[in-house]
Amino acid sequence: MDRIRIRGGRPLEGKIPIGGAKNAALPLMTASLLTEETLVLKNLPRLADITTLSHLLVQHGASITMNGAEPGGAHGHVLELTARRIASTTAPYDLVRKMRASVLVLGPLLARCGQARVSLPGGCAIGTRPVDLHLKGLERLGAVVELRQGYIEASAPKGLTGAEVVFPIVSVGATENLMMAAALAQGETTLVNAAREPEIVDLARCLTAMGADIEGAGSDRIRIRGVKRLCGARHSVIPDRIETGTYMMAAAITGGAVELVGAVLASVAAVGRALEGAGVEVSETPHGIHVRRRNGRLAGVDVMTEPFPGFPTDLQAQMMAVMTTAEGAAMITETIFENRFMHVPELCRMGANINVHGASAMVRGVPRLTGAPVMATDLRASVSLVLAGLAAEGETIVNRVYHLDRGYEQLEEKLAACGADIERLVAD
Repeated sequence: MDRIRIRGGRPLEGKIPIGGAKNAALPLMTASLLTEETLVLKNLPRLADITTLSHLLVQHGASITMNGAEPGGAHGHVLELTARRIASTTAPYDLVRKMRASVLVLGPLLARCGQARVSLPGGCAIGTRPVDLHLKGLERLGAVVELRQGYIEASAPKGLTGAEVVFPIVSVGATENLMMAAALAQGETTLVNAAREPEIVDLARCLTAMGADIEGAGSDRIRIRGVKRLCGARHSVIPDRIETGTYMMAAAITGGAVELVGAVLASVAAVGRALEGAGVEVSETPHGIHVRRRNGRLAGVDVMTEPFPGFPTDLQAQMMAVMTTAEGAAMITETIFENRFMHVPELCRMGANINVHGASAMVRGVPRLTGAPVMATDLRASVSLVLAGLAAEGETIVNRVYHLDRGYEQLEEKLAACGADIERLVAD
């Protein structure tokens, strides 16, 4: 199993290109199941999760072609997806267990074929994250849903029918699944208390380019008027706000200065405010975002994760790493997922002073971290250990880095180009 070795203490200086958003690309890929025509996605990151979902879509009958960067210097890669004929409406356990986003094939398959059989999903071990909101929403659209032997079995032989769906809590995945299903339903669907994330807006833009009738994406009330068929389209994936926030924090924890090329400040506004409160300068440039730590130690700031436009849960672990060396104390509160503090014992191995009380963690800053062998437990926790290693004295070895490969493209190369002493130790 590969490992990453980091020798800390070097401020990051330079430019880091921000790739396409993984969390936007995955639902966009499943949208290809809604049409028999070709969907072309540009600015796609090359990540393990993209490969996993590609294998699942091929199993459903899609043909997929991955090309290099688009001519003319566009970032990312170009993916062409054509689901001319759905060969199977079953998403098997062996593929779905690797990644939770696989459940997003449920809505498109049900809308186009009138039936779907999807394994209950896997992914990061950061809590139960049930799919009941997806299923109850589809039932509101007229689907019959049953759970049998670890599979979701859904059918709508006469097609789906528009309805009002009120989410009791905000769910990005359920909003995406219902948007795609409603795009081919009969009549009008209204999603109330819908997720407002930029990835939702990006999916709506793509579906609209495919011929869908959608209004209100980006607000908590989305209206979809169903159409009889969708067509192919070309769409460019938005920049990854989680990658952006991660590298903002890398600059902060190392005391460096970096420009994040292609980043959009509006998508990480809550992160920018938190870091500015800690003593970091964040500003827009013609090409992205510039991040620089002011002189002296960072100051502790309190952070609570919330649905967009609040502070993202996917950046909670990284922010905790930054706060480990800040002056004073910081309270980190997680309101989205339970069991998302698994990185705490590993950070404490490096000398961090963190005490967890239920959904909150009190971080008391220490003058310095020290390198140590640590174990990644999930995608975002793994990169928080990399950030800690960048600031620590001595050598840090991060084990189980396959988690990183699910969400960060060329992490070591991007950091090394800005002066980090980091390398991947490839397993024999």
